[in-house]
Amino acid sequence: MHRWSKLFIPTLREAPADAEVASHKFLLRAGYIRQLGAGIYNYLFLGARSLNKIIGIVREEMDQIAQEFYLPAILPREPWEQSGRWTTMGDNMFRLKDRKGADLCLGMTHEEIMTSIARNELRSYKQLPQIWYQIQTKFRDEPRPKGGLLRVRQFTMKDSYSFDIDKAGLDRSFDLHDRVYRFIFTRCGLKFVAVEADSGAMGGSQSQEFMVYTDAGEDLIASCPVCGYAANLEKATSRLDPVLEMPPTGGGSPELVHTPGCGSIADVAAFFEISPASDIKCVAYMASISGELKPAVVFLRGDHQVNEAKLMGVLFASELRPMQANEIEEVFHAPAGFLGPIGLDPASKAKYEAAFTLDVLESERGDASKRNRLDFFHSDAGARAPLVIVDRALEGRKNMVCGANKLDYHLRNATLGRDFSWTIAADIRSVNEGEGCPKDGCKGKLVVGKAVEVGHIFKLGYKYSESMGARVLDENGKEVTPIMGSYGIGIERILTAAIEQSNDANGFCLPASIAPFAVVVTITNVGDFSLRAAGEQIAIDLEAAGLDVLLDDRDERAGVKFKDADLIGVPYRINVGKKVASGQVELVTRSTSSSVDVALGDVVSLVKKRVEEERLLEASL
Repeated sequence: MHRWSKLFIPTLREAPADAEVASHKFLLRAGYIRQLGAGIYNYLFLGARSLNKIIGIVREEMDQIAQEFYLPAILPREPWEQSGRWTTMGDNMFRLKDRKGADLCLGMTHEEIMTSIARNELRSYKQLPQIWYQIQTKFRDEPRPKGGLLRVRQFTMKDSYSFDIDKAGLDRSFDLHDRVYRFIFTRCGLKFVAVEADSGAMGGSQSQEFMVYTDAGEDLIASCPVCGYAANLEKATSRLDPVLEMPPTGGGSPELVHTPGCGSIADVAAFFEISPASDIKCVAYMASISGELKPAVVFLRGDHQVNEAKLMGVLFASELRPMQANEIEEVFHAPAGFLGPIGLDPASKAKYEAAFTLDVLESERGDASKRNRLDFFHSDAGARAPLVIVDRALEGRKNMVCGANKLDYHLRNATLGRDFSWTIAADIRSVNEGEGCPKDGCKGKLVVGKAVEVGHIFKLGYKYSESMGARVLDENGKEVTPIMGSYGIGIERILTAAIEQSNDANGFCLPASIAPFAVVVTITNVGDFSLRAAGEQIAIDLEAAGLDVLLDDRDERAGVKFKDADLIGVPYRINVGKKVASGQVELVTRSTSSSVDVALGDVVSLVKKRVEEERLLEASL
């Protein structure tokens, strides 16, 4: 039996001043965690119990579709070199050398290591499909750890990897993970949403995040309350209302206008007495693409913002940074604030598309795609000319205002296609709240909210299996490359998300499935033999019924015990007090802050029934 008087549960009346979000405050106050360093935490007794329960749920569900492995956390450089990520992971990777000078890293994720096992062990299509997973510590040199366990440098992840013979097989593995993830998060009591997402550094053709809405989140989700559409802002699209075009002036050709001091969108809109939607904004970047630094010039509506994640995806870029003054001068021969598309000589659209063939890039066929890109950049078409990207919201627009590439001057009557060309037309803007849902036939308006990511599933394609030389023989005896998927769950993220979605001024409430204990039996006066005896017998009976029970047998005032029980997240509390004399105890339900008097002989079966009903409700969702 777990007796509070014998346990280490260091609760705090107040949270440290640097704890900002609810989960961080309550994890500290409830004695679940203590900080060791920036983004590094000790998990104490209650925290470890809760995390182990989450791990148990994850393992139980994953065992239905996959085999569990356990891989090293300290990894050699060579596999990361083979995939190309030793360089592209940058400063987020913890790197070190052994005593012989060999390069090592602490594992952030294990695509390379799982792929090396597949490369060395899998020989035939008959061995596929394979789904392998592990639950293991990961490391990330997070530049700004914050939010308690939300942004840390060491964390626990369930990561799994699928190997299939073809895309149809990958689809099945992806769908299996989608189904299992929904079971896992439901069993953990989370109210979650699955959203379209960007693949980022993982690569691949499709990705989906599982998110929990909370103001503590750093991700922004656009969703439609009418049809259920939801996507991370890095992926979201929207339907825009039509824009009333300005009538042409003069002969309708681009007309130079003196606009002294009008270097901002607001200044230009006020000067011409137009909506920012009729102004062409220019944002100039330098993009790192296949190791080459190239100018990338973006044009979009004046009332829109560049979504850099989308832009990086369009360019297949590993990094973006704003152009510096000398770089702007070299490309535009003009100062910032007056930049525009007319007069630019963009890189060839046809040659760019040939070099960046979508099929090649999706499959990541060895060095072929990288060679194509480098050939393009070193050719006359790509060596000097900037990549000019036009947002699709500008397509078909006419008679707009844009910078004239001349200090204190703008052009009006600028019309796309007639007056200037571009390299790429793509959706590279961030959607705004209130814009139309992109789903055909839906009349809903998008809402944007903050959320925490608890899981992410990717269709990796051939990015790792090809670059690392994994091969099997197909049914015709031909050597082929397995296609891969990668799937992650943040264990601590589940705990923090559960606290974020269910807390109040007094603490938080976890579902019984992941709470450190399902019920706490509180003896209001341990000096009273009859109360102590009744409390201990209830605790014994609860344990015999298969429930995790904590007996609060401390020599403390009843009010202190009640506050501590409310604080630590246990969903049910049985108060053993003076009513025992009449054969009753008080059952408190933490989630509703409600209580009911229950006969001594019925309390165990009632608590068990409520825990079981909670489990059945989760299973039905």
